[in-house]
Amino acid sequence: MIRRAGWLLAGLLAMAAPAGAQTLRGTGTPANLPKLTVTSPDFAPGSPMPRAVAYPPCGGADAAPEIRWSGAPAGTKSFVLTLFDPDAPTGVGFWHWVLMDIPPGAHAAGGAAGIPTGAIGGMTDHGKPGYQGPCPPAGDHPHHYRFTVRALDIPAVPNASADTTGAAATFEMRGHILAEGTLVGTYAR
Repeated sequence: MIRRAGWLLAGLLAMAAPAGAQTLRGTGTPANLPKLTVTSPDFAPGSPMPRAVAYPPCGGADAAPEIRWSGAPAGTKSFVLTLFDPDAPTGVGFWHWVLMDIPPGAHAAGGAAGIPTGAIGGMTDHGKPGYQGPCPPAGDHPHHYRFTVRALDIPAVPNASADTTGAAATFEMRGHILAEGTLVGTYAR
């Protein structure tokens, strides 16, 4: 009887373990995801980005920097690249770039790499699809722009279109992220 109870308890604990695994708050994504390496030839991690990447009303050319990534795990069927400013004075941050359905053979986007064939540019918080560069308020502290690449186990983000926002893409990726990595660049004016 005791032996049977022990096996029953072990089985229950094994089933409960995944439910209690740590996740990133509110995402359903495991907190211990494998890391992608994300780099750029245009700026060093944590450093200021060149003026050319800024939004035109802020003196830039809206030239997306080249973002490169490596270290995708086996089973990667697509990538998503986003650019998010958590320091924007909106209270909820600001999405500057949402690039979905990047083919698994691609390892860069923006700059000299261009946009990979088949990728879909989603809606930025400027109300336009594609890349929209930094434009922090004049005199504000340097903002931290987070270029995040996620490797997915699906070939396409569900319901992806030019109208898909960063928040919607993040919601649709839940449970499909195999690995991710982030590169932070700063910008001020």
